[in-house]
Amino acid sequence: MIFTTLISTTELARHLDEPDWAILDCRFTLTDPPRGRRDYLQAHIPGAVYAHLDEDLSGLMVRGQTGRHPLPSIEMAAQTFSNWGIAPGVQVVAYDDAGGALAAGRAWWMLGWLGHKAVAVLDGGWQAWQRQGLPVWNREDTRSPRLFIPHEHPEKVVNASQVDAMRLDPAYRVFDGRSAERYHGENETIDPIAGHIPGAWNVPYMDNLTPYNTFRPVYELRALYQAEFENVPAERTVFYCGSGVTSIVNILAMAHAGLGEARLYAGSWSEWITDPKRPVEK
Repeated sequence: MIFTTLISTTELARHLDEPDWAILDCRFTLTDPPRGRRDYLQAHIPGAVYAHLDEDLSGLMVRGQTGRHPLPSIEMAAQTFSNWGIAPGVQVVAYDDAGGALAAGRAWWMLGWLGHKAVAVLDGGWQAWQRQGLPVWNREDTRSPRLFIPHEHPEKVVNASQVDAMRLDPAYRVFDGRSAERYHGENETIDPIAGHIPGAWNVPYMDNLTPYNTFRPVYELRALYQAEFENVPAERTVFYCGSGVTSIVNILAMAHAGLGEARLYAGSWSEWITDPKRPVEK
């Protein structure tokens, strides 16, 4: 079987020595970008290669035009995945120390966007691995390159113009995955303009997680989203956050709960506010 949403620490531990399993350590701190790599070099899951949110999982930010973490080109992403030894038949497991929000979820989504289905996020992440006393080591790991051939799924992502139309259409739902304080414009600590896209509903990504950074039970996740959807199918729902990273936790939770896969506004709030003509609500 393949794992396509979440995987337990127990299950991953059974496969550490298998060459057709690739593990990505995606730990990252927005306020200290080098920290994730430092933490990786101090201790990580055996065999894991380090995936940097800015350098490996994002393209070049253009101030005033893109969000803070724009998607890389398909060619760049395919080369990165090839360098990590990801190809057909390889099960990928991504983990971080933020419940999948920075940036294991981004790795999960990007691989799915480019057609690789066998990818899952480690439920509970680094903290769960440590709590269970599972093996770690502190040497940098590499994998033999393999050929990753991308098969893009453009339907998984939407742009600002599409979001602008969807937010006004009752057949669609646009969701903001940031905290309630940022959604309401009460405490914006990252982006220069506070508020949210008018018409967007708020489902903070942290609502999907327990205090231990594990995902809530499937029945709770279903109840959470079914209450918000009002019979709108997943393919007509869109999630955004500050830069298109943390809201992927919402998309992952929905998929894990069997509700289908929502779409991602990858540019998110940090791209939306680059155009002063776009409306902002507090």
